[in-house]
Amino acid sequence: MAEFNERTLTEAEAPGPPHEPAAPRPEATPRARATLALTSAATAVSLMTYTAPVVTLRDTAADLHTPLSAQAWLINGTPLGLAALLLVAGSLADDFGRRRIFLLGTLTLGVTTALGALTDSTWLFTLARTAQGAASAAILASSLGLLVHAFPSPRGRLHATGVWGAFVSGGIAAGPLLAAALPDWRVAYAVLAAATLVVAALSPRALTESRSPRGGRPDLLGALTFGLALVSLVAALTLGRDGWLRPEVGLLFLAAVVLLAVFVLVERRTPTPMIDLSLLRRPSFLASSAGGLFTGFAVIGLFSFLPVLFQQVLGLTPLDTAWLFLLWSGLSFVVALQAKRLAGRVPPRRQLAVGFTLHAIGVLTMLGAIGSGNWQRLLPGLILGGIGSGLLNAALPLLSVESVPAARAAMGSGAQQTFRYIGSCAGVALTIAIVTSSTTGPGHGANIALAVSAGLALLAAGVVLGLRERS
Repeated sequence: MAEFNERTLTEAEAPGPPHEPAAPRPEATPRARATLALTSAATAVSLMTYTAPVVTLRDTAADLHTPLSAQAWLINGTPLGLAALLLVAGSLADDFGRRRIFLLGTLTLGVTTALGALTDSTWLFTLARTAQGAASAAILASSLGLLVHAFPSPRGRLHATGVWGAFVSGGIAAGPLLAAALPDWRVAYAVLAAATLVVAALSPRALTESRSPRGGRPDLLGALTFGLALVSLVAALTLGRDGWLRPEVGLLFLAAVVLLAVFVLVERRTPTPMIDLSLLRRPSFLASSAGGLFTGFAVIGLFSFLPVLFQQVLGLTPLDTAWLFLLWSGLSFVVALQAKRLAGRVPPRRQLAVGFTLHAIGVLTMLGAIGSGNWQRLLPGLILGGIGSGLLNAALPLLSVESVPAARAAMGSGAQQTFRYIGSCAGVALTIAIVTSSTTGPGHGANIALAVSAGLALLAAGVVLGLRERS
C-alpha cells in the first residue's frame, strides 16, 4: 500500500508530461522540515486547547455558573466541532488546497480561543469551544496531507507521521499542565491563542500548497449533510446523559440517521464525492476508522474525566492533577516518538491491538484506587495506559494515510479522526453518566467506568486484528 501511495502522489502531483517519470524528490529538505515543524506545532496547540479544561473544569464551571448537568458541554464543545468537520475539512483541503485550509484553521483557532477567554456564560463558552473544534479540524485534517506531499517516500512518510503522532500526545500532555500552572484558566486560553497566531504568521511563506488533481466541483452538499448529521449525533450523545428517553434526544438521533442516509445518496450520485464509499470495502480503511472510534470511546473519553475525579475524590490540586496526568500523557508522547522504530517489524494494525490491550490492562490495575484515597495506586495503570496510548497515536496517522490513495491523504486523516472524536464525545458522556449515576459514590462509579473502558479496549483489539487485507 505504501508503494501504491507513493506512485499515486508522484503521478498526480509532479509536473511534466504524463508518461515521463518524475524526478525523485529529496527527503528532509529545509521546506519539508519546516512543514513538519509547523504542522506538529499547530497540532500540539490544537490538542492543548482540547485538554486544557480537564484540570480546570471545577473553576471554569464555577466562574461561568455552569450546573452539573451542563458540565459535559464544557468538555464536549471542542470534540463536537472536531467530529462534525474533520472529514469535511479533509475533503475540502484535498480539493481547495491543504495550505489554504491549514492557514484558515490556525487563524480561526487563534481568534476563537481568544474569544473563549472573554466569555462569561456557559453557552458562549461552549460555542467558542465548538468553533475551536471546527478550526482544529481544519488543522488536523490538512496537516497529514501537507506532510504526505512534503515527504513522498515511504521512509519519509513514516518519519513524518511518527513525529506528528507524537505531538498529538504532546499536546494532550501539555494542555492540562499549562492550564494548571497559570493563575487563571482565561490566561491559559490567551497564551494558547497567541501561540496559534504565531504559527499562523509563520506558515504562509514556509508551507507549499498542494491539492488533489481530481476535477469537478467540490462536494459541498455532501459536506453539509455529513456535518449536520454529526452535529445531531454528538448533541444527542451529550444530552443523553440527562435522560436517553427525552424527546429532544430521540429527535436528534433520528435527524442524524436521516441526514446520514441523505449523505449516502448524495455520495453515490456526485462525480467527485467527499468520501469514496468503496473505501468501506477496504479492511485497512475500516481498521483505521475503528481504531479511531475506539481510541476516542475507550481511551480519550475516560481520561478526559479522570482528572476531575482526581480532584473531587482524591483531593488533589489542579497542578498536582496535571502532573499525575502528565505521567500518562507524557509517556504517550515519548512512546509515540519512538514507535517509528517498530515499522517494518510490527504492522500498524498489530500495533493498535497491542496499544488497546495495554490500555485495558492499565485501567484494570486502577480498579479501587480512586475510592481508596491513595493516588500512588494509580501509577502502574497510568504507566501502562500511557505506553498503550503512545502506540495508538503512532499507528493511527500512518494507517490513515496508507489506507487511501495518497492524493486523498487529508480525507483519509479526516475520516480516522472524525471517528476518533465521535468516540470521544460518546466516551465522555458515558463516563460522566456512569460516575454520577452511581448510588454508592463516585469511587464505585469510577470502578465501573474503568471496567467498561477496559472491555471496550479489548473489543477494539479484536476488531482491528480481525480486519485483515484480502489476498
